[in-house]
Amino acid sequence: MSPSVNERAKTFVQVLRRVLALAAPYFRSEEKWRARLMFAAIVALNLAYVYALVLFNQWYGRFYDGLQNKDAVVFWREVRVFCVLAFFNIALQVLKFYVTQLLQLRWRAWITRNYLGRWMANRTFYELELARYAKSDNATPDNPDQRIQEDMQLFTAATMTLSMGLLNAVVTLISFVGILWGLSGTTALPIGGTTYEIAGSMVWLALVYCVVGTVITHYIGRPLIGLNFRQQRFEADFRHHLVRVREYSEAIALDRGETVERGQLDLRFGAVLRNYLALIKQQKNLVTFTAFFGQAAVISPFVVAAPRFFSGAIQLGQLMQISSAFGKVQDALSWFVDNYDNVASWRATADRLTSFDDAIRAHAEKTNAFERSDAEVLRTDGLSLSLPGGSKPLLANAALSAAAGDSVLVQGPSGSGKSTLFRAFAGIWPFGSGKVQVPADAMFLPQRPYVPNGPLRQALAYPEDAAKYSDAELRQALADALLPDLAARLDDSDAWSQKLSGGEQQRLAIARVLLKKPRWIFADEISSALDGPAEHTLYQRLSEMVRSRNGAMVSIAHRAAVGEFHTQRWTLVPEAEGAAARYRVEVTPAGGAAA
Repeated sequence: MSPSVNERAKTFVQVLRRVLALAAPYFRSEEKWRARLMFAAIVALNLAYVYALVLFNQWYGRFYDGLQNKDAVVFWREVRVFCVLAFFNIALQVLKFYVTQLLQLRWRAWITRNYLGRWMANRTFYELELARYAKSDNATPDNPDQRIQEDMQLFTAATMTLSMGLLNAVVTLISFVGILWGLSGTTALPIGGTTYEIAGSMVWLALVYCVVGTVITHYIGRPLIGLNFRQQRFEADFRHHLVRVREYSEAIALDRGETVERGQLDLRFGAVLRNYLALIKQQKNLVTFTAFFGQAAVISPFVVAAPRFFSGAIQLGQLMQISSAFGKVQDALSWFVDNYDNVASWRATADRLTSFDDAIRAHAEKTNAFERSDAEVLRTDGLSLSLPGGSKPLLANAALSAAAGDSVLVQGPSGSGKSTLFRAFAGIWPFGSGKVQVPADAMFLPQRPYVPNGPLRQALAYPEDAAKYSDAELRQALADALLPDLAARLDDSDAWSQKLSGGEQQRLAIARVLLKKPRWIFADEISSALDGPAEHTLYQRLSEMVRSRNGAMVSIAHRAAVGEFHTQRWTLVPEAEGAAARYRVEVTPAGGAAA
């Protein structure tokens, strides 16, 4: 066995193990007994379907013999038998379809919920996106939304279809190979003046025919696996950019960026079309061969069995039985030929899902370099922060602290790591090390808040249930955040991230804080889209709130006017060349009123 064959065998075993790792959990889950029972029912229905085919094959012999003998009694009797067999066959197919689809639906529901839970747990969704931008991490899966929404549906449907098709082919082969062997008789094969009697010649013909066809099909269709994998990725990239254009429609329109975005969309759609054209060309080659392969199989049994029929050794009924049995054996043996395109697409889908599963599993097994704990104060010890793929840390061994009653303003050049420090306090930044202690009763406000679609009251209370708060509390929070016009729209449902301006979205995020009244506030440029008077009013209200609760506020801001609401300033200062980190933190008074 050559090394290349060894490698293919190892690859096949690896693929099989990975696919089983994807498929098996559902059949070991809390739904295992229902799933196994439905699967067993589908297997039983497939076996019954093959039995029906055997009955049809026997029927061919009696029916065509009756026609050849011009026996009207046999003809009409077999017509009635056919009606019974046809009804039985139709009922089997309908029931098999329904149970199969039901199992696919339940399997897809379970596997989707399972992966959604794992993807959303422990901020995996966030850290996988960060890892995509790390230069050293090229294996991070792209477009997890497409893998969860589309690939899981394709995987469950294709796995059921192909596995049941393969089972059907194996059972059909076992059932019909004996029938075909018995009907084949012996065939004389003259070679070099010597005649050889070959028993079961039709079986050997079908075997050789299908083995040759399978090998040729594999070499013609092998590129389809990679092409299908890339097609799914290019389609997802194109769809993702369409969504971005919709989400940032206003900014694109204001920048007159339609031409650039159209170019980006054309670029991505061009990749879709180029790969699809390559896929079509490869499929054309495969279809050309499989069509020739299928057509040749129709006439082959008649050509081989014709001498016996014309010599009177067999009747028309037996000839038709031979044709039917040969067709079933040939179909079973050529299952791989007929389904190569589907197998290639399924393999590409399985590869995408296994890489997604590997990424989630690797994240779950990763140990966090940060030691984060709850405390009454904010404190860091030996804090080091890096960027994804960055060679030199932003900060090294930083020791910072703030207690209740403090108010801290974080400043520094753009790109110095202010927001990264903010994320480390929040416990979502994975790149770095050190100890971080943060008060439990705290809220973190990003510069660009997330505003979900739906009722305004839910967007205001997010992520809590709005039912936790009275209408009066919700309206007061909006009024305090300078959004009085929205107080009457609590039950309006809309795409608020599109409806509200950037300043209104920032004020809505501040309204959440005023509604929930945490002791500690961590704010990242939360007033960047506000005018000066609004910024002053809202910072004053936030300061009064944390003072009343004996808490503290840590803000990131560039505007000097914000300094009056803070007593400390943490400034990220560039380090000299050769230092352990790119920046260090200098702690100075902010010049604001004492909290």
